[in-house]
Amino acid sequence: MAGCIFPFAGERRRSTEPFHPDVHGQAGFFFRGACASGTVRLDKHETRGLLAMRMVVAAVGRGRGEPAQRIFETYRRRLPWPLDLREVRAGRGGERGRDGEAAALLKGLPADAFVVVLDGTGAALTSEAFAARLAAARDGGAGAAAFLIGGADGHGAAALERADLVLSLGPMTWPHLLVRAMLAEQLWRAAAILSGHPYHRA
Repeated sequence: MAGCIFPFAGERRRSTEPFHPDVHGQAGFFFRGACASGTVRLDKHETRGLLAMRMVVAAVGRGRGEPAQRIFETYRRRLPWPLDLREVRAGRGGERGRDGEAAALLKGLPADAFVVVLDGTGAALTSEAFAARLAAARDGGAGAAAFLIGGADGHGAAALERADLVLSLGPMTWPHLLVRAMLAEQLWRAAAILSGHPYHRA
């Protein structure tokens, strides 16, 4: 069985212990459950590259404890990046509703954020390409990455105009709560790709 590879910034360190798939990235500089022995503590210097950006998911609607929301929370806890979830009230529909939702989604986003709008008209990227875009944004000086998930009628013009990347998760239409879960998994997968962790297998 492959040994554990712990995601240190700028290098890969291999343990001889068996890999356990349930790896939890914590904002407090822990990767819990990575190997059979339990917790590996990382200092701030070693995690600096992974924690350079914080993540914001701004989404229309509320989770209310649905199974998809629990999946989102599972991957959220694993991330080495802090991730804030901001939920906004759904509009009344139509263009006016979309515009109101867009204003609410954009409100309070960090000025230096790399903004990704989830939309069916966007680019469909591989996981490797998505990870590379996040790394390029981080290296380009972005202090945060913000992901906007619109309502049932799509995004208002202001959100699309603010986007640094319009991203599609595929040509099919997905429930918006499931989009949150899929996005969180891809963020965790991106962290694995960027750190050399064996979770991702191309």
